[in-house]
Amino acid sequence: MEVTKTENVTRNFKVGKVETQALRGVNLSIENGEFTALVGPSGSGKTTLLQLIGCLDQPTSGHVYINGKDVSTLNRNQRANMRRGSIGFIFQFFALIPTLTAYENIEIPLLLVGQGAAERHERITKLLEAVDLADRAHHRPDQLSGGEQQRVAIARALATQPTLILADEPTANLDTANGKQVMEIMTRLNQDTGVTFIFATHDPRVIQYARRVITLQDGLIVGNGSGEKANPGEKNEI
Repeated sequence: MEVTKTENVTRNFKVGKVETQALRGVNLSIENGEFTALVGPSGSGKTTLLQLIGCLDQPTSGHVYINGKDVSTLNRNQRANMRRGSIGFIFQFFALIPTLTAYENIEIPLLLVGQGAAERHERITKLLEAVDLADRAHHRPDQLSGGEQQRVAIARALATQPTLILADEPTANLDTANGKQVMEIMTRLNQDTGVTFIFATHDPRVIQYARRVITLQDGLIVGNGSGEKANPGEKNEI
């Protein structure tokens, strides 16, 4: 089953009189349960593509489908509802609310969808255990390491049980040990829950965990192959 599909997607940006084509006709299909990296140099279009898939932006032309629904023509409120119900986000800079505890940060999306208190508590407790932070539930972001903050962000992204998680440079602000831990946790969550993960990255630490690697250059897909983790214990050439 396809979670995400793009058909001949373009995205143009205009600054003054200068127009730049960030994406130039991208066709992509992501199946349910994939663990996929979008890679390429700065300016290749990978972050733009991630934003379109995440309903944070709209294509100049072409179509984007999420769970079989064409989201290309949705208005702002409809896109927000799609994000709230089906998509979780993990950002480079964690994007946690500094005055809230880990527990409270994870609780925000559950409050937005109107989940009851008992259900929220059960869900948050399970998520904190899943990211190995059960003992840090009542710590604020400034009391957590960078790796712990990103793990809170992962738990928050999974709170409403989305079908798709999008991660933009998830290890860029982490050292090697924390980056490895974050990637191992996300790999385990992908395997345990079946939720689809798509990363935009240039970090080899992320790429080596991907089971599929999609390479972009100058707004086009120039490579699409199996990653190193496509078959556990085996390496596959792209």
